[in-house]
Amino acid sequence: MDINPSFTSTPYAPDRLIAGDFPLVTETVTVAAGQNLVRGALLGKVTAGGQYVLSLAAAVDGSQTPVAILVADADASAGALTAGIYVSGEFNDNAVTFGTGHTAASVKDGLRDLGIYLKSPVPA
Repeated sequence: MDINPSFTSTPYAPDRLIAGDFPLVTETVTVAAGQNLVRGALLGKVTAGGQYVLSLAAAVDGSQTPVAILVADADASAGALTAGIYVSGEFNDNAVTFGTGHTAASVKDGLRDLGIYLKSPVPA
């Protein structure tokens, strides 16, 4: 009998999504079915039903207005699922995934009003 545990490790690879010391505030929400989203995806809330999707500028269901950033990858391809979102904090705009029609410049002011701050990295 081997009493030594066996461990496997995955190298830590920082994604640099978090970009400051502003307090991070999270919530748990439902991500709508049919999406496979990555950490850092910019989300909008669908007015009917209140589920979250990748915010697309041309959407007309309420989700065109970005309101949150996804905490971790969320594969809702097979059905809606519960996931964490950031509703406040400072984020590296190069690590945020923007839906079609959105850019850091186009959403920065609206997100600031929500306590979500997009920051551009400064080279050393």
